[in-house]
Amino acid sequence: LLKQKANSSKESLSTCQTYTKKKHPPKAGKSQEAPAINGNGNVVKAKSTKKMDNGSVKDNPPLAKPKSKRVATDKNLNGTKSDGKGCKEKKKNGNILKEKGDIKHKRRKAEEHAEQQPKEAEIWFDDVDPKDIEAAIGPEAAKIARRNLGLETVQSKQSVEQVLVKEKASEGLTRAVAMDCEMVGVGPKGEDSIVARVSIVNQFGKCIYDKYVKPTEEVTDYRTAVSGIRPENINTGEDFKTVQKEVAEILNGRILVGHALRNDLKVLFLDHPKKKIRDTQRYKPFRQRVKNPWPSLKLLCERLLNVQVQTSEHCSV
Repeated sequence: LLKQKANSSKESLSTCQTYTKKKHPPKAGKSQEAPAINGNGNVVKAKSTKKMDNGSVKDNPPLAKPKSKRVATDKNLNGTKSDGKGCKEKKKNGNILKEKGDIKHKRRKAEEHAEQQPKEAEIWFDDVDPKDIEAAIGPEAAKIARRNLGLETVQSKQSVEQVLVKEKASEGLTRAVAMDCEMVGVGPKGEDSIVARVSIVNQFGKCIYDKYVKPTEEVTDYRTAVSGIRPENINTGEDFKTVQKEVAEILNGRILVGHALRNDLKVLFLDHPKKKIRDTQRYKPFRQRVKNPWPSLKLLCERLLNVQVQTSEHCSV
């Protein structure tokens, strides 16, 4: 009877251990401590059953076979389950891999597109017409070149002042200054010229002097369509002698920049050292580029700066 009970308890233990050995090992041990009754009717403690169990295992080793079979079947069952999960995971992973591949493909395309576009560091030349750059390289390169030169773009047309004047620059006198004058006509047919307005800017484009001048003679032609001068402007203007003195003080010892400066200095009755004059009309490289021996300021600005000036009334500033 004891052997039969031991065998039955061992079989129950083998089935329990396959499922609960990992999760609850202590409970399997407690189940062995159940009291058993021997042939004489005495109660035997769990320790004797343990000894008998050990003995039975030693005496009957074939009893371990069903356990191994069940474990093997369980492993097979687990294997089939894991295979099923693996298939599902593989399918999911396949979709994920495809999505990742698409993302990588899109990213690679974007990187190639970014590499094709020229960078600002690559476009370093500053003496080439942006139109030529656009024809040779493309619109992106021309846009960068215009931005570096401070020129107007197709999308946002900037004013002449925004292009030529540096906003955060000094407003005082600099080593080089630029001057321009507006004139009105005097004489029988208005052929002779006298000064009506004088404007001076520093090398940053900041206006440091701008005054209207009272006429010293009777004006016969105001040339308003070109000069922008009207009678009310010069009638309340500054005295010529005062303007002449102030301009002479500003130009003293400085480099004078301008266009056809001989005409401006002539109407002011002033002179300036030839070595300190920078006349854009007499500069040979400009003449060669525009293929004109006496280029106008409008032509130079259009060809060299891509800026439209003197479209209506002129402004000396």
